[in-house]
Amino acid sequence: MASMPRHLLGVMFLVASLVPPAQAAPGDEEAPFGLTWGPMSQVPRPSEIDREANVTALTYLAGHPPAIGSSTGKVVLEVCREEGLQRIVWFSRVLTASQLQSVYTGIYQEGVRLYGVPVAGTRSFSVTWPTARTVLTVHAVPGGGEQIIMAADGRDYAICSQRHRDETGHTADSHTAELLHEQVR
Repeated sequence: MASMPRHLLGVMFLVASLVPPAQAAPGDEEAPFGLTWGPMSQVPRPSEIDREANVTALTYLAGHPPAIGSSTGKVVLEVCREEGLQRIVWFSRVLTASQLQSVYTGIYQEGVRLYGVPVAGTRSFSVTWPTARTVLTVHAVPGGGEQIIMAADGRDYAICSQRHRDETGHTADSHTAELLHEQVR
C-alpha cells in the first residue's frame, strides 16, 4: 500500500471491482468507485444515512467500501430522488504536513493525467477540473493536521440541487458546505 497516495485519484475512479456497480445503461457516464452517475440499483450498506427532501446522503466510514484505501477517512454519496447518484465527496484521514504533500501530489498528478491542467481556486491547495466536475481542496483540522477533500458531481447535479431548493429553500450544495465546515470546526 505504500504507493496508494500516489494513485489515490485513480483508485477513487477505478475500484469498480470492490464495489457492486449501479446498473448502467449503454452510454452512461462512469462515476468514481466504479459507480455510474444516475439511478442506482444497489450500493454497499452505508455507515450512516441522512435524508432531506429529494436528497439522501449515504456516508461510508474508513474501511467500508467505497471508503477504502490507507488515506481515506470517509466517503459520502449524494443520491437524488429523480436523478440518482449525483455527488461523491471523498475525505482523507487527518494528515500531517509531510503526509499531506505526498497524498495531495499523487491525487493532483492523477487528476492532471486524467483531465488536464486544473483551474486554481482562491485558496492554496484548491483546484477544479471543470470538465470532470471535480474539486480538490485542503482544510485545516482543529487540533492539528489537515484533510484533503474531493467532490465530484454528476451531470444532473444542478437539476437535483434546484429541486432541493424548491422543496427546502436551500440548495443541495449547502449540505456539502456543511460537511466542509464540519471538518474545519
